[in-house]
Amino acid sequence: MARYTGPKFKLSRRLGISLSGTGKELKRPFPPGQHGPGQRKKLSGYGVQLQEKQKLRHMYGLGEKQFHNLFVKASKMAGKSGENFMFLLESRLDNLVYRLGFANTRAGARQLVSHGHVTVNGKKVDIASYIVSTGDVVGLRERSRNLTSIKEAVANRHHVPAYLEFNEQAMEGRYVRLPERAELSQDIDEKQIVEFYSR
Repeated sequence: MARYTGPKFKLSRRLGISLSGTGKELKRPFPPGQHGPGQRKKLSGYGVQLQEKQKLRHMYGLGEKQFHNLFVKASKMAGKSGENFMFLLESRLDNLVYRLGFANTRAGARQLVSHGHVTVNGKKVDIASYIVSTGDVVGLRERSRNLTSIKEAVANRHHVPAYLEFNEQAMEGRYVRLPERAELSQDIDEKQIVEFYSR
């Protein structure tokens, strides 16, 4: 299944969540379309599970097959499947590039990675889905550090999560530890996603 390339604001309003993290999409807190506010119907149990899955999938910008494969991997790990799944999503290279502030969006971070601007432990990695291990250092190639888009993104960055350490001089960040569930989006109920895939 191809990656969603349609209007992001409409999708955010339909799912009832800010996919960009800025909250700009939800100035009108009702679904898009001609009948707007009146079309939020009570969802069935399956509908709630599907919606939670779609929220998380679109938040990280993954296709269905890739998303499901990562869930299968998380379910084989020790601990809670839902939390492990969110930790794996958070450990993706494109996401950490976004979290470090090298790009304003995850889509922008994915482009930086695929164009070969990003390094892990000093070696170029151009696979956005690469899972970064704790202790790894994510940085930029020497020739990429002066890109205008990266400089602007770093200047506009709000904060770096506690599970990352950022070195401004070297333009690199260390993935210190796995995040805690409380540090990730509270708009997602991962238990519903586990139930969706356990049917």
